[in-house]
Amino acid sequence: MPGTTIAAVTTLTPERPTHCAPSRAARELGLKRYEFDLAVQLGRIRTAPDEGGGGPRVARAEIARLQAQAGFPETLRERVRVVGTKEGASLMGVSEGRFARLARLGLLVPVRFYLNRYRAVVWLYLAEELRQFVADGDHAGLIKGTTPETLRSQLASGLDLRPRNWRGRHLGFLLRQAEDPWVRAGAIAAFLPSAEIAEIVRSPHERVRLERLRPSLPEHGAPGSPSALLGERISTAQDADEIAWLGADLARQLEAARLPSPAAPPGPRLREHATRRPQVRRLPTASVPRTSSPAVATDIAAPRACSDAPASRPLARGDHGPAPDAPRPLRGLLTWLCRRTPSERADRRSR
Repeated sequence: MPGTTIAAVTTLTPERPTHCAPSRAARELGLKRYEFDLAVQLGRIRTAPDEGGGGPRVARAEIARLQAQAGFPETLRERVRVVGTKEGASLMGVSEGRFARLARLGLLVPVRFYLNRYRAVVWLYLAEELRQFVADGDHAGLIKGTTPETLRSQLASGLDLRPRNWRGRHLGFLLRQAEDPWVRAGAIAAFLPSAEIAEIVRSPHERVRLERLRPSLPEHGAPGSPSALLGERISTAQDADEIAWLGADLARQLEAARLPSPAAPPGPRLREHATRRPQVRRLPTASVPRTSSPAVATDIAAPRACSDAPASRPLARGDHGPAPDAPRPLRGLLTWLCRRTPSERADRRSR
């Protein structure tokens, strides 16, 4: 219509966040959640800490970088593909027995493990690393030749380095993501027996702090179940040399964690005032009003400030309050108990 002014309506589109949650990033990258977590641990996907403390976040620029790679998403998924003993032996072109012997000798390092329904440990390996092992010409004798006598004797003695190699690898994952010395110390303590931690960390406050910062290791079954106990045994250092190595590393991390922060204010003076118990000074009993109730103490303890300033002296007798022998008015419950009955009030008026 003539003379009608049409106002322009501007539609505001909300800005896309620069970071997203791990679940959203896994969907956009075409990965399952355990594949995404493994990719983060291996450093295939870079994450950033959440400022709100809600866990790691993935930048949109990082997702775009991975999506721009050639062969996406098959190449990314193949880099985090894990296989068991049967599939790994087929990939390497060896028998399952030889594959298991190579893994027990520590030549093949597992990246994950789980317990099947028979509570048997199933070790998983990176397919990419198995292909690299076969491609290395130095391993040709181990793949198709006869196993050396020294290695056969170690296998006959019951050597199995798979649990230890998994612990070392998983500890490397945790230390790679930790920046604070206390967090790194908690990661190391997660693989040590409790008795060893108590021997190294004498302070109970530091042990509580380490327990709070201790990362959660893979759980297998309900707490206290046979599966959970077996998983806990695999996650705990067993050999004396491994325990000694982890204990020395924990001691070094604690020394670094105990160092004062450069940005922190000097704390010993503040801690001295915070932990000092207030001194108590008793006032003379003659200057404190007495009450008719025996349950009230005849002297009052006046708390003294943490500073060295003397406590204020008692007020002199005068207009500041009643005299010591002056009767105090009855208040509260005592007043209600001492009230007069109607007959007593009438008898009083008749007098």
